[in-house]
Amino acid sequence: MSPCVPNTHSFKKITMTTKHWLATYGDLIPAEIDPKAYPSVAHMMEQAMAQFADRVAFHSFSNAITYAETDRLSRAFAAYLQSNLGVKKGDRIAVMMPNLLAFPIAMLGIIRAGAIQVNVNPLYTPRELEHQLNDAGVEVIVIFNGSTPTLASVIDRTKVRTIICVAVGDGGVQVIDSPPVDAGLPNFVRFCDALLLGESIAFTPVALESDDLLFLQYTGGTTGLSKGAALSHGNLVANTEQFKAFMPAALRPGQEVVVTALPLYHIFALMVNFITYFSVGATNWLVANPRDADQMIDTMKKSHLTVFVGVNTLYAGLVSHPRIMEVDFSNLRLSAGGGAAVIPATSAKWREITNDFIREGYGLTETSPVLSFNPAMVNEFSGTTGLPMPSTDIKLIDVNGCEVAQGLSGEICAKGPQVMRGYWNQVEANKTAFTPDGYFKTGDVGVFDEKGYLKIVDRMKDMIIVSGFNVYPNEIEAVVSGIPGVLECACIGVSDEKTGEAVSLFVVKDKGTVLTRDDVVGHCRKELTGYKIPKFVTFVDGLPKSTVGKILRRSLRKTT
Repeated sequence: MSPCVPNTHSFKKITMTTKHWLATYGDLIPAEIDPKAYPSVAHMMEQAMAQFADRVAFHSFSNAITYAETDRLSRAFAAYLQSNLGVKKGDRIAVMMPNLLAFPIAMLGIIRAGAIQVNVNPLYTPRELEHQLNDAGVEVIVIFNGSTPTLASVIDRTKVRTIICVAVGDGGVQVIDSPPVDAGLPNFVRFCDALLLGESIAFTPVALESDDLLFLQYTGGTTGLSKGAALSHGNLVANTEQFKAFMPAALRPGQEVVVTALPLYHIFALMVNFITYFSVGATNWLVANPRDADQMIDTMKKSHLTVFVGVNTLYAGLVSHPRIMEVDFSNLRLSAGGGAAVIPATSAKWREITNDFIREGYGLTETSPVLSFNPAMVNEFSGTTGLPMPSTDIKLIDVNGCEVAQGLSGEICAKGPQVMRGYWNQVEANKTAFTPDGYFKTGDVGVFDEKGYLKIVDRMKDMIIVSGFNVYPNEIEAVVSGIPGVLECACIGVSDEKTGEAVSLFVVKDKGTVLTRDDVVGHCRKELTGYKIPKFVTFVDGLPKSTVGKILRRSLRKTT
Protein backbone atom coordinates (compact mmCIF):
# COMPACT_ATOMS: atom_id res chain seq x y z
CA MET A 1 0.00 0.00 0.00
CA SER A 2 1.46 3.36 -1.02
CA PRO A 3 2.11 5.89 1.77
CA CYS A 4 0.65 8.55 -0.55
CA VAL A 5 -2.89 9.82 -0.33
CA PRO A 6 -4.80 8.15 -3.19
CA ASN A 7 -6.02 10.39 -5.97
CA THR A 8 -9.71 9.69 -5.55
CA HIS A 9 -10.60 12.81 -7.50
CA SER A 10 -10.93 11.16 -10.91
CA PHE A 11 -10.68 13.24 -14.07
CA LYS A 12 -14.07 11.77 -15.04
CA LYS A 13 -15.70 14.01 -12.45
CA ILE A 14 -14.77 17.18 -14.31
CA THR A 15 -17.81 19.33 -15.08
CA MET A 16 -17.61 19.95 -18.80
CA THR A 17 -19.94 22.96 -18.69
CA THR A 18 -17.35 25.04 -16.83
CA LYS A 19 -14.71 24.68 -19.55
CA HIS A 20 -15.24 27.82 -21.63
CA TRP A 21 -12.00 27.13 -23.51
CA LEU A 22 -13.57 24.16 -25.29
CA ALA A 23 -15.24 26.57 -27.72
CA THR A 24 -11.75 27.73 -28.71
CA TYR A 25 -10.69 24.10 -29.25
CA GLY A 26 -13.23 23.88 -32.05
CA ASP A 27 -12.69 20.82 -34.22
CA LEU A 28 -8.91 21.06 -34.00
CA ILE A 29 -8.34 19.66 -30.50
CA PRO A 30 -10.15 16.76 -28.80
CA ALA A 31 -11.88 17.67 -25.54
CA GLU A 32 -10.74 14.39 -24.00
CA ILE A 33 -7.75 12.09 -24.39
CA ASP A 34 -7.45 8.45 -23.41
CA PRO A 35 -5.34 8.51 -20.22
CA LYS A 36 -4.86 4.77 -20.54
CA ALA A 37 -3.71 4.76 -24.15
CA TYR A 38 -0.85 2.60 -22.84
CA PRO A 39 -0.89 0.47 -19.67
CA SER A 40 2.34 2.14 -18.54
CA VAL A 41 5.21 4.33 -19.70
CA ALA A 42 7.26 1.14 -20.07
CA HIS A 43 4.77 -0.22 -22.62
CA MET A 44 4.85 3.07 -24.53
CA MET A 45 8.65 3.17 -24.66
CA GLU A 46 9.01 -0.49 -25.58
CA GLN A 47 6.68 0.03 -28.52
CA ALA A 48 8.83 2.95 -29.71
CA MET A 49 12.05 0.92 -29.40
CA ALA A 50 10.54 -1.79 -31.60
CA GLN A 51 8.98 0.58 -34.14
CA PHE A 52 12.01 2.84 -34.59
CA ALA A 53 14.74 0.24 -33.98
CA ASP A 54 17.19 1.52 -36.63
CA ARG A 55 16.79 5.23 -35.88
CA VAL A 56 19.32 7.07 -33.71
CA ALA A 57 17.72 7.71 -30.34
CA PHE A 58 20.41 9.73 -28.52
CA HIS A 59 23.57 11.70 -29.23
CA SER A 60 25.89 12.52 -26.35
CA PHE A 61 29.32 14.06 -26.99
CA SER A 62 30.90 11.75 -29.61
CA ASN A 63 28.57 8.82 -28.90
CA ALA A 64 25.23 7.86 -30.45
CA ILE A 65 22.92 4.91 -29.91
CA THR A 66 19.88 3.66 -31.81
CA TYR A 67 16.49 2.71 -30.43
CA ALA A 68 17.45 -0.95 -30.77
CA GLU A 69 20.65 -0.37 -28.78
CA THR A 70 18.70 1.58 -26.17
CA ASP A 71 16.34 -1.41 -25.91
CA ARG A 72 19.23 -3.87 -25.48
CA LEU A 73 21.16 -1.78 -22.95
CA SER A 74 18.15 -0.83 -20.82
CA ARG A 75 16.98 -4.45 -20.80
CA ALA A 76 20.45 -5.48 -19.63
CA PHE A 77 20.34 -2.91 -16.83
CA ALA A 78 16.88 -4.07 -15.78
CA ALA A 79 18.13 -7.67 -15.67
CA TYR A 80 21.12 -6.62 -13.56
CA LEU A 81 18.87 -4.79 -11.11
CA GLN A 82 16.59 -7.81 -10.79
CA SER A 83 19.14 -10.60 -10.57
CA ASN A 84 22.20 -9.03 -8.99
CA LEU A 85 20.58 -6.52 -6.66
CA GLY A 86 17.23 -8.15 -6.01
CA VAL A 87 15.29 -5.05 -7.02
CA LYS A 88 11.54 -5.59 -6.82
CA LYS A 89 8.51 -3.71 -8.08
CA GLY A 90 8.03 -0.54 -6.05
CA ASP A 91 11.63 -0.21 -4.84
CA ARG A 92 13.03 3.32 -5.10
CA ILE A 93 16.22 3.90 -7.07
CA ALA A 94 17.87 7.32 -7.17
CA VAL A 95 19.38 8.70 -10.39
CA MET A 96 21.78 11.60 -9.91
CA MET A 97 23.42 12.75 -13.14
CA PRO A 98 23.38 15.44 -15.84
CA ASN A 99 22.20 14.79 -19.41
CA LEU A 100 24.46 11.85 -20.25
CA LEU A 101 23.79 8.81 -22.39
CA ALA A 102 23.50 6.73 -19.22
CA PHE A 103 20.43 8.68 -18.07
CA PRO A 104 17.88 7.29 -20.56
CA ILE A 105 19.45 3.83 -20.39
CA ALA A 106 19.27 3.77 -16.60
CA MET A 107 15.75 5.20 -16.48
CA LEU A 108 14.35 2.72 -18.98
CA GLY A 109 16.05 -0.11 -17.11
CA ILE A 110 14.65 1.06 -13.79
CA ILE A 111 11.07 1.34 -14.98
CA ARG A 112 11.25 -1.97 -16.89
CA ALA A 113 12.30 -3.59 -13.62
CA GLY A 114 9.19 -2.08 -12.02
CA ALA A 115 11.11 0.24 -9.71
CA ILE A 116 10.34 3.88 -8.92
CA GLN A 117 12.92 6.44 -10.09
CA VAL A 118 13.90 9.19 -7.67
CA ASN A 119 15.39 12.01 -9.74
CA VAL A 120 18.16 13.89 -7.96
CA ASN A 121 19.85 17.13 -8.96
CA PRO A 122 23.58 16.31 -9.43
CA LEU A 123 24.49 19.69 -7.95
CA TYR A 124 22.66 19.09 -4.67
CA THR A 125 24.41 19.95 -1.42
CA PRO A 126 25.05 17.16 1.10
CA ARG A 127 22.10 18.32 3.22
CA GLU A 128 19.70 18.23 0.26
CA LEU A 129 20.93 14.85 -0.94
CA GLU A 130 20.75 13.25 2.51
CA HIS A 131 17.17 14.42 2.99
CA GLN A 132 15.98 13.18 -0.39
CA LEU A 133 17.61 9.75 -0.16
CA ASN A 134 16.24 9.14 3.32
CA ASP A 135 12.80 10.56 2.62
CA ALA A 136 12.39 8.30 -0.41
CA GLY A 137 13.89 5.24 1.30
CA VAL A 138 16.55 4.79 -1.38
CA GLU A 139 18.87 1.77 -1.17
CA VAL A 140 20.30 1.93 -4.71
CA ILE A 141 21.69 5.03 -6.42
CA VAL A 142 22.95 5.53 -9.98
CA ILE A 143 25.28 8.51 -9.78
CA PHE A 144 27.63 10.50 -12.02
CA ASN A 145 31.26 10.18 -10.94
CA GLY A 146 31.51 13.95 -10.56
CA SER A 147 28.76 13.96 -7.93
CA THR A 148 30.24 11.19 -5.77
CA PRO A 149 32.07 13.54 -3.34
CA THR A 150 28.68 14.79 -2.16
CA LEU A 151 27.40 11.24 -1.70
CA ALA A 152 30.57 10.21 0.13
CA SER A 153 29.99 12.92 2.73
CA VAL A 154 26.53 11.59 3.68
CA ILE A 155 26.56 7.90 2.74
CA ASP A 156 26.89 6.73 6.35
CA ARG A 157 23.68 8.57 7.28
CA THR A 158 21.57 6.95 4.55
CA LYS A 159 20.19 3.48 3.78
CA VAL A 160 22.01 3.29 0.45
CA ARG A 161 23.58 -0.16 0.06
CA THR A 162 24.52 -0.14 -3.65
CA ILE A 163 26.26 2.64 -5.56
CA ILE A 164 26.42 2.46 -9.37
CA CYS A 165 28.83 5.05 -10.77
CA VAL A 166 28.49 6.59 -14.22
CA ALA A 167 31.32 7.90 -16.39
CA VAL A 168 30.68 10.47 -19.14
CA GLY A 169 30.84 8.00 -22.02
CA ASP A 170 29.03 5.04 -20.43
CA GLY A 171 26.55 3.42 -22.79
CA GLY A 172 28.48 4.46 -25.90
CA VAL A 173 31.44 3.12 -27.86
CA GLN A 174 33.75 6.10 -27.36
CA VAL A 175 35.52 6.44 -24.01
CA ILE A 176 35.37 10.06 -22.82
CA ASP A 177 37.41 11.70 -20.09
CA SER A 178 35.47 11.62 -16.83
CA PRO A 179 36.04 12.61 -13.20
CA PRO A 180 37.18 9.81 -10.87
CA VAL A 181 34.92 8.27 -8.25
CA ASP A 182 35.50 9.82 -4.83
CA ALA A 183 37.95 7.81 -2.70
CA GLY A 184 35.42 7.86 0.14
CA LEU A 185 33.28 5.35 -1.78
CA PRO A 186 35.46 2.22 -1.97
CA ASN A 187 32.57 -0.13 -2.70
CA PHE A 188 30.76 0.69 -5.91
CA VAL A 189 29.80 -0.82 -9.28
CA ARG A 190 30.65 0.83 -12.55
CA PHE A 191 27.60 1.39 -14.75
CA CYS A 192 29.42 -0.05 -17.76
CA ASP A 193 30.16 -3.23 -15.78
CA ALA A 194 26.52 -3.51 -14.70
CA LEU A 195 25.49 -3.37 -18.37
CA LEU A 196 27.99 -6.09 -19.30
CA LEU A 197 26.78 -8.35 -16.50
CA GLY A 198 23.17 -7.74 -17.41
CA GLU A 199 23.72 -8.72 -21.04
CA SER A 200 24.15 -12.37 -20.01
CA ILE A 201 21.19 -12.45 -17.60
CA ALA A 202 17.61 -13.24 -18.50
CA PHE A 203 15.21 -10.35 -17.89
CA THR A 204 11.81 -11.09 -16.35
CA PRO A 205 9.15 -8.59 -17.54
CA VAL A 206 7.21 -6.93 -14.73
CA ALA A 207 3.44 -6.37 -14.87
CA LEU A 208 2.89 -2.60 -14.73
CA GLU A 209 -0.37 -0.70 -14.60
CA SER A 210 -1.50 2.91 -14.81
CA ASP A 211 -1.69 3.41 -11.02
CA ASP A 212 1.82 2.10 -10.35
CA LEU A 213 4.29 4.79 -9.32
CA LEU A 214 6.89 5.86 -11.86
CA PHE A 215 8.73 8.83 -10.31
CA LEU A 216 9.25 10.50 -6.98
CA GLN A 217 9.87 13.99 -8.31
CA TYR A 218 11.02 16.32 -5.56
CA THR A 219 9.88 19.91 -5.50
CA GLY A 220 12.31 22.79 -5.15
CA GLY A 221 11.78 23.15 -1.42
CA THR A 222 11.65 26.95 -1.42
CA THR A 223 10.23 26.77 2.11
CA GLY A 224 11.44 24.01 4.38
CA LEU A 225 12.42 20.57 3.12
CA SER A 226 11.51 19.44 -0.38
CA LYS A 227 8.60 17.03 -0.89
CA GLY A 228 8.40 14.15 -3.33
CA ALA A 229 5.52 14.38 -5.79
CA ALA A 230 4.34 10.81 -6.40
CA LEU A 231 3.81 10.54 -10.16
CA SER A 232 2.32 7.40 -11.65
CA HIS A 233 2.72 5.75 -15.03
CA GLY A 234 -0.80 6.94 -15.79
CA ASN A 235 0.08 10.55 -14.97
CA LEU A 236 2.89 10.59 -17.53
CA VAL A 237 1.02 8.60 -20.19
CA ALA A 238 -1.86 11.07 -19.88
CA ASN A 239 0.36 14.16 -20.12
CA THR A 240 2.12 12.71 -23.16
CA GLU A 241 -1.22 12.10 -24.88
CA GLN A 242 -2.38 15.60 -23.95
CA PHE A 243 0.72 17.19 -25.43
CA LYS A 244 0.36 15.15 -28.62
CA ALA A 245 -3.23 16.36 -29.00
CA PHE A 246 -2.03 19.99 -28.89
CA MET A 247 1.04 19.75 -31.14
CA PRO A 248 0.58 16.96 -33.74
CA ALA A 249 2.55 18.82 -36.44
CA ALA A 250 5.66 18.86 -34.21
CA LEU A 251 5.35 15.19 -33.26
CA ARG A 252 5.81 13.47 -36.60
CA PRO A 253 6.75 9.80 -36.04
CA GLY A 254 10.38 9.11 -36.84
CA GLN A 255 11.12 12.64 -38.07
CA GLU A 256 11.72 14.96 -35.14
CA VAL A 257 15.12 16.10 -33.82
CA VAL A 258 15.25 17.49 -30.29
CA VAL A 259 18.06 19.34 -28.55
CA THR A 260 17.79 18.77 -24.79
CA ALA A 261 19.58 21.47 -22.82
CA LEU A 262 17.22 21.45 -19.84
CA PRO A 263 18.21 18.77 -17.31
CA LEU A 264 16.42 15.44 -17.64
CA TYR A 265 16.12 15.16 -13.87
CA HIS A 266 13.64 18.06 -14.11
CA ILE A 267 10.05 17.10 -14.95
CA PHE A 268 9.71 19.52 -17.91
CA ALA A 269 12.50 17.99 -20.00
CA LEU A 270 11.78 14.53 -18.64
CA MET A 271 8.20 14.50 -19.91
CA VAL A 272 8.47 16.60 -23.08
CA ASN A 273 12.00 16.05 -24.41
CA PHE A 274 12.49 12.46 -23.30
CA ILE A 275 9.25 10.54 -22.78
CA THR A 276 7.01 12.30 -25.31
CA TYR A 277 9.54 12.62 -28.12
CA PHE A 278 11.03 9.18 -27.52
CA SER A 279 7.52 7.73 -27.91
CA VAL A 280 7.38 9.09 -31.49
CA GLY A 281 10.90 8.07 -32.48
CA ALA A 282 12.70 11.41 -32.25
CA THR A 283 16.47 11.77 -32.26
CA ASN A 284 17.59 13.50 -29.08
CA TRP A 285 20.83 15.49 -28.76
CA LEU A 286 21.73 15.63 -25.07
CA VAL A 287 23.49 18.72 -23.71
CA ALA A 288 25.29 17.87 -20.47
CA ASN A 289 26.27 21.43 -19.56
CA PRO A 290 24.15 24.22 -21.11
CA ARG A 291 26.31 26.77 -19.31
CA ASP A 292 29.05 25.93 -21.81
CA ALA A 293 27.44 28.13 -24.44
CA ASP A 294 29.94 27.44 -27.21
CA GLN A 295 29.57 23.67 -26.87
CA MET A 296 25.82 24.08 -26.90
CA ILE A 297 25.95 26.13 -30.09
CA ASP A 298 28.14 23.42 -31.63
CA THR A 299 25.56 20.77 -30.69
CA MET A 300 22.72 22.83 -32.15
CA LYS A 301 24.67 23.28 -35.38
CA LYS A 302 25.20 19.53 -35.81
CA SER A 303 21.65 18.57 -34.96
CA HIS A 304 19.53 20.40 -37.57
CA LEU A 305 16.93 20.56 -34.81
CA THR A 306 13.18 20.58 -35.31
CA VAL A 307 12.25 21.07 -31.62
CA PHE A 308 13.77 23.15 -28.85
CA VAL A 309 12.51 23.42 -25.28
CA GLY A 310 13.83 25.92 -22.77
CA VAL A 311 13.19 28.47 -20.06
CA ASN A 312 13.34 32.22 -20.62
CA THR A 313 16.87 32.61 -19.28
CA LEU A 314 18.16 29.92 -21.66
CA TYR A 315 16.54 31.59 -24.66
CA ALA A 316 17.80 35.01 -23.53
CA GLY A 317 21.35 33.67 -23.33
CA LEU A 318 21.13 32.12 -26.78
CA VAL A 319 19.74 35.17 -28.59
CA SER A 320 22.59 37.27 -27.18
CA HIS A 321 25.29 34.73 -28.10
CA PRO A 322 27.59 36.01 -30.86
CA ARG A 323 27.54 32.63 -32.67
CA ILE A 324 23.78 32.02 -32.68
CA MET A 325 23.51 32.90 -36.39
CA GLU A 326 25.72 29.88 -37.19
CA VAL A 327 22.83 27.56 -36.29
CA ASP A 328 20.53 26.32 -39.07
CA PHE A 329 16.97 26.85 -37.84
CA SER A 330 15.29 26.14 -41.17
CA ASN A 331 13.76 22.88 -39.86
CA LEU A 332 12.58 24.29 -36.53
CA ARG A 333 8.90 23.48 -35.94
CA LEU A 334 8.48 24.07 -32.21
CA SER A 335 10.11 26.38 -29.69
CA ALA A 336 8.54 25.65 -26.31
CA GLY A 337 8.97 27.69 -23.16
CA GLY A 338 8.00 27.01 -19.56
CA GLY A 339 9.31 26.77 -16.03
CA ALA A 340 9.08 30.56 -15.66
CA ALA A 341 7.40 33.40 -17.54
CA VAL A 342 8.65 33.93 -21.09
CA ILE A 343 9.45 37.62 -21.57
CA PRO A 344 7.93 39.11 -24.78
CA ALA A 345 11.23 40.76 -25.73
CA THR A 346 12.98 37.36 -25.56
CA SER A 347 10.41 35.73 -27.84
CA ALA A 348 10.65 38.65 -30.27
CA LYS A 349 14.45 38.29 -30.51
CA TRP A 350 14.15 34.50 -30.90
CA ARG A 351 11.63 34.90 -33.72
CA GLU A 352 13.85 37.43 -35.48
CA ILE A 353 16.67 34.87 -35.49
CA THR A 354 14.75 31.62 -36.05
CA ASN A 355 11.48 32.73 -37.66
CA ASP A 356 9.69 30.90 -34.84
CA PHE A 357 8.15 32.39 -31.68
CA ILE A 358 8.39 30.81 -28.22
CA ARG A 359 5.21 28.84 -27.53
CA GLU A 360 4.63 29.16 -23.81
CA GLY A 361 3.08 26.61 -21.47
CA TYR A 362 2.42 26.21 -17.78
CA GLY A 363 2.67 23.40 -15.28
CA LEU A 364 4.23 22.10 -12.10
CA THR A 365 6.13 19.10 -10.85
CA GLU A 366 2.90 17.92 -9.22
CA THR A 367 1.05 17.96 -12.57
CA SER A 368 3.53 15.89 -14.62
CA PRO A 369 3.97 18.86 -15.55
CA VAL A 370 1.86 20.44 -18.34
CA LEU A 371 -1.51 21.99 -17.45
CA SER A 372 -1.81 24.49 -20.30
CA PHE A 373 -0.03 25.22 -23.57
CA ASN A 374 -0.39 27.38 -26.66
CA PRO A 375 -1.70 24.88 -29.25
CA ALA A 376 -0.72 24.60 -32.89
CA MET A 377 -3.44 26.99 -34.07
CA VAL A 378 -1.72 29.88 -32.21
CA ASN A 379 0.73 31.56 -34.58
CA GLU A 380 2.25 34.36 -32.51
CA PHE A 381 3.46 35.06 -28.99
CA SER A 382 0.49 35.95 -26.83
CA GLY A 383 1.88 36.46 -23.34
CA THR A 384 -0.43 33.71 -22.11
CA THR A 385 0.35 30.10 -21.24
CA GLY A 386 -2.31 28.91 -23.66
CA LEU A 387 -5.38 26.75 -23.16
CA PRO A 388 -5.86 24.03 -20.55
CA MET A 389 -4.97 20.55 -21.78
CA PRO A 390 -7.69 18.09 -22.86
CA SER A 391 -9.28 16.15 -19.96
CA THR A 392 -8.16 18.95 -17.64
CA ASP A 393 -10.23 21.36 -15.60
CA ILE A 394 -8.82 24.55 -14.12
CA LYS A 395 -10.60 26.95 -11.81
CA LEU A 396 -9.41 30.12 -10.11
CA ILE A 397 -10.26 30.72 -6.47
CA ASP A 398 -9.98 33.63 -4.04
CA VAL A 399 -8.52 33.56 -0.52
CA ASN A 400 -11.80 32.19 0.80
CA GLY A 401 -11.78 29.27 -1.63
CA CYS A 402 -14.57 30.67 -3.78
CA GLU A 403 -14.31 30.56 -7.57
CA VAL A 404 -13.74 34.02 -9.06
CA ALA A 405 -15.66 35.50 -11.98
CA GLN A 406 -14.14 35.32 -15.45
CA GLY A 407 -11.63 38.10 -15.99
CA LEU A 408 -10.58 38.24 -12.34
CA SER A 409 -7.38 36.74 -10.96
CA GLY A 410 -7.25 33.90 -8.48
CA GLU A 411 -5.21 30.93 -7.34
CA ILE A 412 -4.96 28.30 -10.10
CA CYS A 413 -6.47 24.96 -9.05
CA ALA A 414 -6.33 21.97 -11.38
CA LYS A 415 -7.87 18.54 -11.79
CA GLY A 416 -6.98 15.96 -14.43
CA PRO A 417 -5.32 12.61 -15.13
CA GLN A 418 -1.86 14.20 -15.07
CA VAL A 419 -2.22 15.47 -11.48
CA MET A 420 -0.20 13.59 -8.86
CA ARG A 421 -1.84 11.32 -6.31
CA GLY A 422 -0.12 13.20 -3.47
CA TYR A 423 3.23 13.85 -1.83
CA TRP A 424 5.27 10.87 -0.66
CA ASN A 425 4.90 10.29 3.11
CA GLN A 426 3.28 13.71 3.60
CA VAL A 427 -0.14 13.08 5.11
CA GLU A 428 -0.58 16.60 6.52
CA ALA A 429 0.68 18.33 3.37
CA ASN A 430 -1.72 16.27 1.26
CA LYS A 431 -4.65 17.48 3.34
CA THR A 432 -3.97 21.08 2.30
CA ALA A 433 -2.67 20.44 -1.23
CA PHE A 434 -6.16 19.89 -2.66
CA THR A 435 -9.43 21.79 -2.44
CA PRO A 436 -12.38 19.98 -0.79
CA ASP A 437 -13.68 19.06 -4.25
CA GLY A 438 -10.37 17.58 -5.37
CA TYR A 439 -8.53 20.32 -7.29
CA PHE A 440 -4.77 20.63 -6.75
CA LYS A 441 -3.87 24.08 -5.40
CA THR A 442 -0.87 25.36 -7.36
CA GLY A 443 0.03 28.48 -5.37
CA ASP A 444 0.14 30.44 -8.65
CA VAL A 445 -2.13 33.34 -9.48
CA GLY A 446 -3.72 33.42 -12.93
CA VAL A 447 -6.48 34.97 -14.99
CA PHE A 448 -8.52 33.64 -17.93
CA ASP A 449 -9.51 35.70 -20.96
CA GLU A 450 -12.84 35.23 -22.69
CA LYS A 451 -11.44 32.55 -25.03
CA GLY A 452 -9.99 30.47 -22.21
CA TYR A 453 -6.34 31.44 -22.53
CA LEU A 454 -4.63 31.39 -19.14
CA LYS A 455 -2.20 34.11 -18.11
CA ILE A 456 0.01 33.57 -15.08
CA VAL A 457 0.14 36.69 -12.97
CA ASP A 458 2.72 35.45 -10.49
CA ARG A 459 3.40 33.20 -7.53
CA MET A 460 1.22 34.07 -4.56
CA LYS A 461 4.28 34.17 -2.30
CA ASP A 462 6.11 36.55 -4.68
CA MET A 463 3.32 39.11 -4.78
CA ILE A 464 4.32 42.54 -3.46
CA ILE A 465 1.74 44.65 -1.60
CA VAL A 466 2.36 48.37 -2.01
CA SER A 467 -0.03 50.62 -0.07
CA GLY A 468 -2.62 47.86 -0.18
CA PHE A 469 -2.26 47.30 -3.95
CA ASN A 470 -1.12 43.96 -5.38
CA VAL A 471 2.03 44.19 -7.49
CA TYR A 472 3.21 41.17 -9.47
CA PRO A 473 6.95 40.96 -10.28
CA ASN A 474 6.33 39.23 -13.65
CA GLU A 475 4.60 42.34 -15.02
CA ILE A 476 7.39 44.69 -13.99
CA GLU A 477 10.09 42.34 -15.26
CA ALA A 478 8.37 42.07 -18.65
CA VAL A 479 8.27 45.88 -18.96
CA VAL A 480 11.90 46.39 -17.91
CA SER A 481 13.12 43.59 -20.20
CA GLY A 482 11.82 45.64 -23.11
CA ILE A 483 14.40 48.37 -22.45
CA PRO A 484 17.26 48.21 -24.99
CA GLY A 485 20.40 47.04 -23.24
CA VAL A 486 18.66 45.06 -20.49
CA LEU A 487 19.81 41.45 -20.61
CA GLU A 488 17.61 40.24 -17.74
CA CYS A 489 16.07 41.50 -14.54
CA ALA A 490 14.16 40.48 -11.41
CA CYS A 491 12.27 42.31 -8.71
CA ILE A 492 11.25 41.61 -5.14
CA GLY A 493 9.38 43.36 -2.36
CA VAL A 494 11.27 45.05 0.45
CA SER A 495 9.97 46.61 3.67
CA ASP A 496 9.00 50.27 3.47
CA GLU A 497 7.83 52.51 6.34
CA LYS A 498 5.35 54.46 4.21
CA THR A 499 3.92 51.86 1.82
CA GLY A 500 4.43 48.59 3.72
CA GLU A 501 6.45 47.19 0.84
CA ALA A 502 8.30 48.73 -2.07
CA VAL A 503 9.53 47.33 -5.37
CA SER A 504 13.26 46.60 -5.54
CA LEU A 505 14.58 45.85 -9.03
CA PHE A 506 17.83 44.10 -10.02
CA VAL A 507 19.07 44.62 -13.57
CA VAL A 508 21.75 42.90 -15.66
CA LYS A 509 22.94 45.04 -18.57
CA ASP A 510 24.33 43.93 -21.90
CA LYS A 511 28.06 44.48 -22.23
CA GLY A 512 28.89 48.04 -23.23
CA THR A 513 25.40 49.36 -22.46
CA VAL A 514 25.11 52.70 -20.70
CA LEU A 515 21.96 52.61 -18.58
CA THR A 516 21.07 54.53 -15.42
CA ARG A 517 18.45 54.23 -12.72
CA ASP A 518 16.67 57.28 -14.18
CA ASP A 519 16.51 55.55 -17.57
CA VAL A 520 14.85 52.50 -16.04
CA VAL A 521 12.43 54.43 -13.83
CA GLY A 522 11.55 56.77 -16.69
CA HIS A 523 10.64 53.83 -18.93
CA CYS A 524 8.54 52.30 -16.15
CA ARG A 525 6.61 55.54 -15.64
CA LYS A 526 5.44 55.32 -19.26
CA GLU A 527 4.26 51.70 -18.91
CA LEU A 528 3.20 51.21 -15.28
CA THR A 529 0.91 52.87 -12.79
CA GLY A 530 2.59 54.76 -9.97
CA TYR A 531 2.59 52.15 -7.20
CA LYS A 532 4.25 49.58 -9.51
CA ILE A 533 7.29 51.72 -10.31
CA PRO A 534 10.52 50.38 -8.73
CA LYS A 535 11.71 52.45 -5.80
CA PHE A 536 15.14 50.82 -5.82
CA VAL A 537 17.16 49.88 -8.91
CA THR A 538 20.38 47.89 -8.51
CA PHE A 539 22.64 46.96 -11.42
CA VAL A 540 24.28 43.55 -10.96
CA ASP A 541 26.59 41.30 -12.99
CA GLY A 542 24.23 38.33 -12.80
CA LEU A 543 21.13 36.94 -11.14
CA PRO A 544 20.96 33.84 -8.93
CA LYS A 545 19.39 30.91 -10.81
CA SER A 546 18.42 27.33 -10.26
CA THR A 547 20.02 24.57 -12.32
CA VAL A 548 17.01 24.76 -14.67
CA GLY A 549 17.54 28.48 -15.21
CA LYS A 550 14.77 29.90 -13.02
CA ILE A 551 15.67 33.18 -11.38
CA LEU A 552 15.74 32.69 -7.60
CA ARG A 553 13.98 35.67 -6.09
CA ARG A 554 14.37 34.17 -2.62
CA SER A 555 18.17 34.48 -3.00
CA LEU A 556 17.80 38.14 -3.92
CA ARG A 557 15.79 38.71 -0.74
CA LYS A 558 18.74 37.48 1.32
CA THR A 559 20.93 40.23 -0.17
CA THR A 560 18.64 43.08 0.88
